[in-house]
Amino acid sequence: MTEQSEGLRKMVEQGLLFDYYGCLLTQQQQRLYQDAVCEDMSLSEISQLEGISRQAVSDQIQRTTKKLREYEEKLRLIEKFSAIRDLCDSRLSGDDSAGGPSAEELLADLRRIRSYIQD
Repeated sequence: MTEQSEGLRKMVEQGLLFDYYGCLLTQQQQRLYQDAVCEDMSLSEISQLEGISRQAVSDQIQRTTKKLREYEEKLRLIEKFSAIRDLCDSRLSGDDSAGGPSAEELLADLRRIRSYIQD
C-alpha cells in the first residue's frame, strides 16, 4: 500500500469514527478533531485558533483517535453497518434474469441482519 493510499485510508477511517462516535466526545475534543480531520487544518492553525501548543493539539488528536477506536472496538457500529450494507448490496446487484433470491435465502439474510443488530 502506498503512503498516499495509506493516508487516504486513515482519513476515511477517522471520518467514519467521528461520524459514528463524535457525539460521545467533549465539545473541545469535537472541535479539535473536526478541525484537524474534517477541515484538514494544520496543527499550527489549530494551536493558534485554540491558544494552545502544537504538541497539545497533536496529543489531543491522538488521544481522541484512540478513544474513537475504543468505542468501535466495543460497540462495532461501523462494522455492523458495513456488513449489513454489503449484504444488501450483494442482493441488489444480483442477476435479475435468474429470478432473484428465493424466500429461504431472503429469510437467511434477514436472520443475518438481525444477528448483526442484536450482537
